[in-house]
Amino acid sequence: MAEQKSNPELTITQVPLIEGNIPVSTFPDLVKPESLIPEPTKSDSMNKGTLVTQAITHQSSNVIDKASPKIVLATLNARFFHTSFGLRYLYANLKELQQYCEIKEFIIQTRALDIVEQILASKPDIVGFGVYIWNIVETTAVVNLLKVIAPEIKVVLGGPEVSYETEHQAIVACADYVLTGPADVSFYQLCKDILNNTPPDKKILSSKPVALEDIALPYEYYTDEDLKHRLLYVEASRGCPFKCEFCLSSLDKTSTPFELTVFLEQMEILYQRGARNFKFIDRTFNLNINTTMQIMQFFLDRMTDDLYLHFEVVPDHLPRKLKAVLAQFPEGSLQFEIGIQTFNVEVQKNISRKQNNAKSKENLIWLKDNTNAHIHADLIFGLPGETFETFKDSFNQLYHCRPHEIQMGILKRLKGSPIIRHTEAFDLRFNPLPPFDILSTDRVSFTTMQRINRFARYWDMIGNSGRFKHALPHMLSDEPFDDFMAITEWIFNKTGQIHKINLKKLFELISQAVEALFPEKHQVVIEKIEIDYNAAKLKSLFSGLNLYAVAQVKTLSKNKALKRQQQHMS
Repeated sequence: MAEQKSNPELTITQVPLIEGNIPVSTFPDLVKPESLIPEPTKSDSMNKGTLVTQAITHQSSNVIDKASPKIVLATLNARFFHTSFGLRYLYANLKELQQYCEIKEFIIQTRALDIVEQILASKPDIVGFGVYIWNIVETTAVVNLLKVIAPEIKVVLGGPEVSYETEHQAIVACADYVLTGPADVSFYQLCKDILNNTPPDKKILSSKPVALEDIALPYEYYTDEDLKHRLLYVEASRGCPFKCEFCLSSLDKTSTPFELTVFLEQMEILYQRGARNFKFIDRTFNLNINTTMQIMQFFLDRMTDDLYLHFEVVPDHLPRKLKAVLAQFPEGSLQFEIGIQTFNVEVQKNISRKQNNAKSKENLIWLKDNTNAHIHADLIFGLPGETFETFKDSFNQLYHCRPHEIQMGILKRLKGSPIIRHTEAFDLRFNPLPPFDILSTDRVSFTTMQRINRFARYWDMIGNSGRFKHALPHMLSDEPFDDFMAITEWIFNKTGQIHKINLKKLFELISQAVEALFPEKHQVVIEKIEIDYNAAKLKSLFSGLNLYAVAQVKTLSKNKALKRQQQHMS
């Protein structure tokens, strides 16, 4: 069995987060981190902020002109518990330059000035940044500051956000080089050329395809602290054979697997080191059922109470033998992310999406009834040809399949995705600022789009949070979309807020909305809300909540006063 190399000289340095910066997730699974360019190798200590890894391993076999060059790989993660998979790939493939490389991971809430200060403390010659849709604004600020303060440092950009429409981006203007596409190997070559004073004569460089067997795997660069406290990304394959036009993976020609024996050897080593949290970023994990079966059996044979696996699953492809394996996994061990996006056949055709809707619904229901998997199903609003009514129909159909979560995404214009070919025909109007979300189409006005945005936000707080699992089914009817839209608009009209509603207040607002909108349901909903409230373990007593709309409160107050008078008069 292969071994992950021991790095006895690996030195870990923690850089603490500036006090007051709290990690908050934005665009959590929007772009999978499989084909990134700059991201660092991680460190071996944990704090609420930046982690720095300094590694000295291979002795250089190539002549480097500079005496002690330094390469820093950096990225801004959305949250502290995310790890930068792409940077670890870059580090793993730096060969003799690994000894000169240091990795720094930040979070997007850290001030740009503080990030620059920490990067400059390493005295780098080259800094590579991983750029994504969730960190483009913050990384642009960092790169601008870095080039003002230390213009001699060579800045290299990479990642999906700068791999397309590259020339027109502000961040590119102030960088020295951009590597487009998967740069596992091309980053090494560029660094070598820079350090040998033979740099390329153009700024934008396209990474050439490299066979997966020629890429060094990054798993040994997950530290022990990563394994204990952070999310570990793994991939058994790259690419996707499907052509859904809202997704960058539609540009792939096919899905290419890593050699399975080698991959499972790496998983075994991680497992033996204590890893219990594996997030597979494969776009189509259950595409090749034989491979899927072997991977699932591998983990089933090593099942522990704390093992957790996350997979993205094709909804209409669950053959009987795979179902038999899935049914054996215990509660809390599996999460399936299942992309439905839309049940509307015409919209599916517009975006080149092939999906057997009947089979997808049948499989969703089967998974809910026959496995312990947590089911996270996705819909996207704003697709070309979608209307308010057709989306409502998709939501209602999906709701009745009973997934644990329905993630309502708003269409985003990912640079390079083929969805832009519909811009003129369907009058697609996107926000020019990140996250480049759709603002209106020929079928959906801006006002309607705002209503759906609010619906999605409240649904996340109420439907997806799991905090209202007893009350929610009694709040909604066979037409759940209409019912929840009414609740959404009632709460928004009362508060004007879609953020920063504390949990206690949310319980009150939900009860009040149900009383105002569906009075016949209110008493049952109150009983169920009390169960949910007690489960939330808030400090205040349920009896102290204001569960009635204002008019009802006044009536009750009057009745209580009359009752008190009657007690004195009797």
